[in-house]
Amino acid sequence: MPRVARTLASMAIEIQPDSGGRVAVARLATDPQFTADLESIGQLDLSGPASVVLDFAGVRHINSSNLSRLLRLRKRLIQADGKLILCNLPAQVASVFQVTGLDRVFNFAADVDEALKAVRS
Repeated sequence: MPRVARTLASMAIEIQPDSGGRVAVARLATDPQFTADLESIGQLDLSGPASVVLDFAGVRHINSSNLSRLLRLRKRLIQADGKLILCNLPAQVASVFQVTGLDRVFNFAADVDEALKAVRS
């Protein structure tokens, strides 16, 4: 399957076309790049169905404004019949999702491969 790699802001995004639509895999960096990364993802053409996998391996903390950005991205993807999967969350970041109750709102995967399988199922 062909892949297209692009760099937006500070992050690399792989866009993987497949028969069911497109999947963007974004490897996030920690703040302040994290905010710019989310803004860049928001600028992607997500005409549907498109799905986004966010790899949090490089993220060390998350704040409320970034949680808000994630919620807006999730809403936008759902409206376009797409999916949003978060993966590779460090324990400290995962605990923020648990404390806020957002662990029941977002879809999570252990790693990028598992997330891609979930997107394509």
